[in-house]
Amino acid sequence: MTPETREWWKEAVVYQIYPKSFQDTDGDGVGDRPGIIQRLPYLEKLGVDVIWICPIYKSPMDDGGYDIADYYQIDERFGTNEDFDRLLAEAKKRGIKVLMDLVVNHTSDEHAWFQQALADPKSKYRDYYIFHEGREGQPPNNWRTYFGDNAWTKVPGEENMFYLHAFTKKQPDLNWENPEVREEIYRMINYWLDKGLGGFRIDAILNIKKRLVFGELPADGEDGLAFIGHWILNQPGIEVWLKEMQERCFKPHDAMTVAEANVPAERLSEYIGPDGYYSMVFDFSYTDIDVPATGEWFKPSGWTWQQLRQHVFDSQLATQNAGWGALYLENHDQPRSVSKYLPDAADKDSGKKMLATLFMFLRGTPFIYQGQELGMTNIEMASIDEYDDVATYDQYQRGLLAGLSETESLAAMNRRSRDNSRTPMQWERSRQAGFSTAEKTWLKVNPNYAKLNAETEAQDPLSVLNYYRELTRLRKDAVYGEAITYGAFVPQTDTTDEVIAYQRILPEGRGLTIAINISDAPTVFLMPDGFDKRLLGNYSTALEKDGSGRCVLRPYEAVVTANY
Repeated sequence: MTPETREWWKEAVVYQIYPKSFQDTDGDGVGDRPGIIQRLPYLEKLGVDVIWICPIYKSPMDDGGYDIADYYQIDERFGTNEDFDRLLAEAKKRGIKVLMDLVVNHTSDEHAWFQQALADPKSKYRDYYIFHEGREGQPPNNWRTYFGDNAWTKVPGEENMFYLHAFTKKQPDLNWENPEVREEIYRMINYWLDKGLGGFRIDAILNIKKRLVFGELPADGEDGLAFIGHWILNQPGIEVWLKEMQERCFKPHDAMTVAEANVPAERLSEYIGPDGYYSMVFDFSYTDIDVPATGEWFKPSGWTWQQLRQHVFDSQLATQNAGWGALYLENHDQPRSVSKYLPDAADKDSGKKMLATLFMFLRGTPFIYQGQELGMTNIEMASIDEYDDVATYDQYQRGLLAGLSETESLAAMNRRSRDNSRTPMQWERSRQAGFSTAEKTWLKVNPNYAKLNAETEAQDPLSVLNYYRELTRLRKDAVYGEAITYGAFVPQTDTTDEVIAYQRILPEGRGLTIAINISDAPTVFLMPDGFDKRLLGNYSTALEKDGSGRCVLRPYEAVVTANY
């Protein structure tokens, strides 16, 4: 591994913050920027090098801030622009860099550009978005958005004109074919990077190039609509704009960039290779394994652990051949990982630590989502009205349309809603989990906070929190950190169905073996020769062995061994 390949972001641990739910300091029930500053010591002790903050730009919050009304202004819910500058400074003192979300496929319909586009059809801003005449008063085609409704909304006051939105109707898509739009975007990106921002997590970027087709398309659902992704995801020609953005913005600032981009394996090197558009991209193959290909997550996918293991192995091998990857179990668009992967054992610390071990030793930069390090779980809502997430409401209605009862559709939301990961951070045993002093928080606190919180776990040396601290410490260890960061990923395929095992090996042969039992019963694993030094495990006692020398992995056991 040559020094030229040792970019700073490869050795980082990233922590994702959903600001509405992290820490409220002014008592309004919504998290804010000063709250993030307040919790920087906690993040530093966790071993965090980078924090990624979900959108805090001015927004009507129709989609959690991913509907931006002003790219240059911090939303007053989260504080001020001056608060942001103070956060950058305070984080820098602790050696922590800050990433923001970059949302440039669309804006809010309350953005000044869109408002001017509506007010004057002859304005230059009409060409900042995608407007098209309808079919005798009906939408130009029957595309379905990512959230489940029609992708075209009629323009108020115009008889037969519609605008396109791949997400909600309050998120009109920008027209990237217009070079003036691209210049506006690049100017904005450089404004934030010039402030000292470490980089961006880039939202929905593969949607910016559209293959516009009109008329009635073959429906793929009960609603008579056709999923829009087939026509706007990773379309030919997008690479020109992605390269332009990299050269004009990211490269001059040595920025860390992680894209929400489901890239085919054969094209990964274009995106994350030495001259790629981004530092890394997220892979959805194993985190979205519970979502059917149609995107209808109210329906179970029927996934198995063996499929998940294969997805992880395939992703790791493809990524290391092409460049660098981003590792994650949870984010603001996912339910809680322990509830998803281990629904019958979501209260078991052994299972939570097992999942942590599996993901934290893979090759790539790990992203820990707030509360994941505590083992936070899904929340059960008693009514659909208790949810905030716009996608959850759409999926609930689609479930009803598909024939589910209200009880069945609500159960599906409790299983997969994005609001599962957006409940307030559970800091303490006190009222509202120490998140806020408000009588009512923007989304209710999970009732299990009295037992599951950072205050309690910090005092328990065997807690999930302290296990994550040990994981981040080991990643930076002077002896073993090299193999964890730069070692090759080598899958172990000669195992039982209940085991996921892999190695991280340096060129000279030194390295680690990671073995986990994904089941609730003991199983055996033959440890490779020489890997007899136990570095870490989620059981406090030594590895057990059977009469033939094989390791006996206990229920949900995870172990890390080294050969040096």
